[in-house]
Amino acid sequence: MTTTTVDLFASALHLHPGGDVRAAGRQMAGSGSGAWQIATFHVETDADVHADHWEMHPEAEEAVCCLTGGVRLYFRPGSPGGAEDMVRLPAGTAVIIPRGRWHRLELDAPSDLMSVTVRSGTRMEKRTDSPGCR
Repeated sequence: MTTTTVDLFASALHLHPGGDVRAAGRQMAGSGSGAWQIATFHVETDADVHADHWEMHPEAEEAVCCLTGGVRLYFRPGSPGGAEDMVRLPAGTAVIIPRGRWHRLELDAPSDLMSVTVRSGTRMEKRTDSPGCR
């Protein structure tokens, strides 16, 4: 086996159930392989983290890691008109998002982020309560 480096800002790592790890393209939705995806992103604006959309992963929890910069992670309210719960992630911190929990991000500064989850079944919904969505 030849050992090579992987640019984590251009590719993702897919950890397969049998123990194989492969570099591959990033996927927003899963391939059905059951692989966990580790993906790293450099983000400059809220548009880069789809702040105007809610996201949910039904197959697994998700670890969102802030490597540099700072972000705010919001959880969708449990009832209409309810308040969003917010967790601030400064550089060097992470949060584990429960399986099936709707969430979104907003930036405090340009950031490097890492996401670890199973992408199968990932869903996104446009926010209807954001200023640009009214």
